[in-house]
Amino acid sequence: MSSIARQAGADTPLNRPMITVSIMLATLIQTLDSTIANVALPHMQGTLSASQDEITWVLTSYIVAAAIATPLTGWLSDRLGVKKLLLVAIGGFTVASAFCGLAETLPQMVAARLLQGVFGASLVPLSQSILLDINPPARQGQAMAVWGMGVMVGPILGPTLGGWLTDSYNWRWVFFINVPIGAFAMFGVMSFLPDRPPRREVRFDAFGFATLSLAIGALQAMLDRGEQLDWFSSLEIRIEALLAVVSFAYFIVHTATAGSKSFFRYELLKDRNFATGTCFIFVIGAVMYATRALLPPMLQGLMQYPVATTGLVTAPSGAGTMVAMLLAGRLLRRIDARLLLLSGFLISAFALWQMMHYTIVLSMSDIVWPGVIQGFGLGLVFVPLSALTFSTLRPDLRADGTATYSLVRNIGSSIGISVIQALMTRNTQVAHADLAAHVSVYNPNLQSMVANGSRADLMALNHAINQQASMIAYLNDFKVMFIATLLVVPLILLVRPARQAPTDMAHAAMD
Repeated sequence: MSSIARQAGADTPLNRPMITVSIMLATLIQTLDSTIANVALPHMQGTLSASQDEITWVLTSYIVAAAIATPLTGWLSDRLGVKKLLLVAIGGFTVASAFCGLAETLPQMVAARLLQGVFGASLVPLSQSILLDINPPARQGQAMAVWGMGVMVGPILGPTLGGWLTDSYNWRWVFFINVPIGAFAMFGVMSFLPDRPPRREVRFDAFGFATLSLAIGALQAMLDRGEQLDWFSSLEIRIEALLAVVSFAYFIVHTATAGSKSFFRYELLKDRNFATGTCFIFVIGAVMYATRALLPPMLQGLMQYPVATTGLVTAPSGAGTMVAMLLAGRLLRRIDARLLLLSGFLISAFALWQMMHYTIVLSMSDIVWPGVIQGFGLGLVFVPLSALTFSTLRPDLRADGTATYSLVRNIGSSIGISVIQALMTRNTQVAHADLAAHVSVYNPNLQSMVANGSRADLMALNHAINQQASMIAYLNDFKVMFIATLLVVPLILLVRPARQAPTDMAHAAMD
């Protein structure tokens, strides 16, 4: 069995339910904060006296800090021990959340968000590693379902909760809400989680961490600011791209030549399921998560939905995800995990096919049901993939493995969202030009309006063209996501089913 379970067995019985609740509360506040502040940005902008460009650093500072700090999880858990690291992470994240709510200036807010990202980076991989450690192989599918709900439902419910808190109270409560939840999580971890002795002999690979951090930070900054700065026409973007490529090249060479002294545990790549699952989660992040970035701006920008209403019609997709994850956790015992993956992708593709047929005029049910269906498909994909990825990985590699898994998922999501947003901007301009080309005195349907020269009529016509151009761009993005979802289906053939590795799974439960 795992070292945590063995440590508990030597002292007191392992209280799995309370450990699970405690670490999932910590995971929930971390994943919520990746999206909960989005809807509050206009309110924060006035309070903090920030411009439109400056206020985006409230989001990007958190993302960049979390991305850079995530690879440290494995080394820190070996050095400090899992329990101590988890307590430091929860405590630091909770205090940083309070600082965010108390911030009076933009620099104070950005500094507090940086602290949030640094302390919160290890919460998701640690929670996954602990759930895998405290559950036997037969229960790991259900454990990954519970973990997946916290990881996936948090970002989905973030805008809804953030909109409600901002409208009903104040934008500062978007951050203050973390304080009582974090306190409960800390109390639960202190009371119920057994400690695993740290490995004091582990050395820190400063060069490996520096090169990987620089590569991740430069890549994230390039993705966050690329659309705003027109991508590679900007000197800043070219410099960030060069830094990312050169730093990552140094990191690869260093990892290949440093052996056991390397910051990255190259033994992870020797596990076929982990290597395949990591590639898969990158694709899932790039293809499937990006679709969730399209609906809120479409509803608010084109259809004039209020913030609270937008949150209400998009939140049910989280219900579909939760139902699918609970169902998938049980079905893993009876059905080949690859069949669940296939079903999940096909269901998600069907939801995207429905979104491809959106129009300017939509009822709430037209928005809710495709979201629920897509959420259900995503849940069917996430649980079996997580279980298969770690089914054959040695327990001593899990902290590093879960950190790498979370990091790759986040990078895939960032790349997918950036590509979709870039396509959105480009396709809107192309569609607008195509539609505007038909506005002419030679068009019999528009002759009277153009000849009359009424400014109000022309403004109304331009507004209609802008709306239609944006709608066409959204539909093209949904089409791209639909095709990409179908194209990644063959990757399922690379995943080895768990039943072919019973010996490996038995070893995974021992330390």
